[in-house]
Amino acid sequence: MTNLGKKALIKRQSSKRGAWVSALAQPAVGIAASLIMLPGIFGSTPVLAQKAESNSINYGQLIKKVKAGEVERVELDETEQLAKVYLKGQKDNTPPQQVRLLAQNAELIDILKERNVDFGEVSSANSRAAVGLLFNLMWILPLVALMLLLLRRSTNASSQAMNFGKSKARFQMEAKTGVKFEDVAGVEEAKEDLEEVVTFLKQPERFTAVGARIPKGVLLIGPPGTGKTLLAKAIAGEAAVPFFSISGSEFVEMFVGVGASRVRDLFKKAKENAPCLIFIDEIDAVGRQRGAGIGGGNDEREQTLNQLLTEMDGFEGNTGIIIIAATNRPDVLDAALLRPGRFDRQVMVDAPDLKGRLEILKVHARNKKIDPSVSLEAIARRTPGFTGADLANLLNEAAILTARRRKEAVTLLEIDAAVDRVVAGMEGTALVDSKSKRLIAYHEVGHALVGTLIKDHDPVQKVTLIPRGQALGLTWFTPNEEQGLISRSQLKARITATLGGRAAEEIVFGKPEVTTGAGNDLQQVTGMARQMVTRFGMSELGPLSLENQSGEVFLGRDWMNKSDYSEEIAAKIDSQVREIVNNSYIRAKELLEENRIVLERLVDLLVEQETIEGDAFREIVADNTQVADAQVAVPH
Repeated sequence: MTNLGKKALIKRQSSKRGAWVSALAQPAVGIAASLIMLPGIFGSTPVLAQKAESNSINYGQLIKKVKAGEVERVELDETEQLAKVYLKGQKDNTPPQQVRLLAQNAELIDILKERNVDFGEVSSANSRAAVGLLFNLMWILPLVALMLLLLRRSTNASSQAMNFGKSKARFQMEAKTGVKFEDVAGVEEAKEDLEEVVTFLKQPERFTAVGARIPKGVLLIGPPGTGKTLLAKAIAGEAAVPFFSISGSEFVEMFVGVGASRVRDLFKKAKENAPCLIFIDEIDAVGRQRGAGIGGGNDEREQTLNQLLTEMDGFEGNTGIIIIAATNRPDVLDAALLRPGRFDRQVMVDAPDLKGRLEILKVHARNKKIDPSVSLEAIARRTPGFTGADLANLLNEAAILTARRRKEAVTLLEIDAAVDRVVAGMEGTALVDSKSKRLIAYHEVGHALVGTLIKDHDPVQKVTLIPRGQALGLTWFTPNEEQGLISRSQLKARITATLGGRAAEEIVFGKPEVTTGAGNDLQQVTGMARQMVTRFGMSELGPLSLENQSGEVFLGRDWMNKSDYSEEIAAKIDSQVREIVNNSYIRAKELLEENRIVLERLVDLLVEQETIEGDAFREIVADNTQVADAQVAVPH
């Protein structure tokens, strides 16, 4: 840039600063000008005082009244050139008459002495000076306050600029989170590992005596809502040592070097308070793999990660500091962050099993009024896959519904409604009796009937026509036991039952009348069938894993989704998926056609009652299938 350009730029910047200063100064000047006018306004003669002058007398009349003996006392004010005259016989509450004096009043004083009239001199100069000083302070003090305010703002701005690289971690000398290990349920294995961490902090000599090294870091891994942050609070509450807590996103700013500076400042404070705990929530915000991502990655975030790696296990090291981090994306973390010496322990905090869900429900039911008829074990069996946060939300929704219904305690009705709301959404308005309602009834009964008749399928819990969320009807299936592994027959049974709704529509109304209601069902069965072929090796292609579970483009591993197989294999995959789905669909139609009487009876009952519970549904199916079998066995 030339000197001329620099001068023009400096001139524009100075003009902008001048405009800003003038804009800021204009209100202050206006306030000052209005305040300066106050002494003149309040110091002027009031209107009432001007009206009071109508009661005054002139100088000559005063002399006449003195000679006539009508005056009792006179007060002379040389500053104001006024005399206050008190007449004889006037009442106490009557104001004195005022007389404007002359420059020299010797004649008046002589007459007052001659007539023995009491007179004296008073001065209002002191009171006027005090009033004037008060009015002056009225506009000086606001100006001083305004100047102090501007000075304080500039000081805060400069201090913020100086503290920009400081750590934003919340510090507690002894964390009082109100959470202990007894308040955490459903993650017993994780609690055992973390209880050892607390023992490391409280009694390190037990481990150092046998040569054990205190771990430097514990990484909590698990889906959202499983209790990772709750476990960190419990560790802080049990350890009774200084506790720092910060989120991974608070390290990274738009300015270069701020994240690394905050990491250095955090560990500096931690070393001053060692032994202590540092909790970093959502560490994947700062700990993602370096050099990943399209376009070279984020250099500022990578420098922050480098500083974190150095502080955890670098040249100097950090004795007495245990770092606890939480994430639900361990697959994106940098490998150097996960090695021993940094995060020595990786604790899985997974969704709880049946026993864990029961313990979690007991913890959250402590402060709620629950009817004795409610079985927490039945709720735990009905909620497979629920995390701790889901179960807490479930009981809270049930308590809210109980208060709305003005009941004294939570009953099973509120629990059922809360489960439906958490899983499917808010309850909608029931459908009126029409062709659309009957079609939805056939669709839902088709799901439930096929799922009940086919082997290896989970039992039906409830069929309802009451809309929830975006679904106009729902069919609930609940497994009898925890299913860690799923067999091929169970997968095919689920695909067949999912296609039961479309099969019922086609059987009853014909192919031209099938609706879009099975759109989500078809997505599910296609996904399950494709996984059977490409991931689980459950097809004629053999035990081959042809596709990964997921591919993250942002990690830089795949620019686009590329396949590891030829076009010939791709065609065979499509053929196998289509064969699995078509065979399951044919099987669903056969089951419904064989049990058409049961289908019609259940649809009539569902349209009338709008909800059929699982036990009643299975009883009706069992009774009618026995009758049908008996009719088939009779010879003709």
